[in-house]
Amino acid sequence: MADRHVRAVDAGRALGRGEPPTRLLFVCLGNICRSPTAEGVMRALVERDGLQRRIELESAGTGSWHVGSPPDARAADAARTRGVTLEGTARQVRTRDFVEFDLLLAMDRENLRELRRLAPHEQARGKVRLLREFDPASAPHAGGELEVPDPYYGAERGFDEVFELVQAACEGLLAQISVGEVS
Repeated sequence: MADRHVRAVDAGRALGRGEPPTRLLFVCLGNICRSPTAEGVMRALVERDGLQRRIELESAGTGSWHVGSPPDARAADAARTRGVTLEGTARQVRTRDFVEFDLLLAMDRENLRELRRLAPHEQARGKVRLLREFDPASAPHAGGELEVPDPYYGAERGFDEVFELVQAACEGLLAQISVGEVS
């Protein structure tokens, strides 16, 4: 418990109390599996460290066919068994997201390309990253895989795998935000 408190205090100092919150948008194709999982995992980590006022989170999809739908039940079950709740309804990425968010975190290269295509200018394209770039075990310098695979049409275990990949990446992302490497 004391370790968690120290992490929260240190992270609060690194983030700077008077600065605007860091805003993160997690993006996948339909916004019902991977991106709501990433949002839910990161929200749990942010709450664990007491950073709710310093980090704001949302998720969206590059496609529109699931707009208004809740998270996929299989993704929600995989998260729930690990103490994480997935909330909200699917929405599509909007042009204003490139202004409102500090980072748009794509789950795979297809969505990365689509986000860069949708970005209104070069500075906005610079906000687009792959989520797994922040996982120390898979980061580009480590030579690891950078995509979060889409579990939608796969086996049930795919949702568990997605949760584990997303959790590792979100832990790494939060660590970088906390020390000011990402804003």
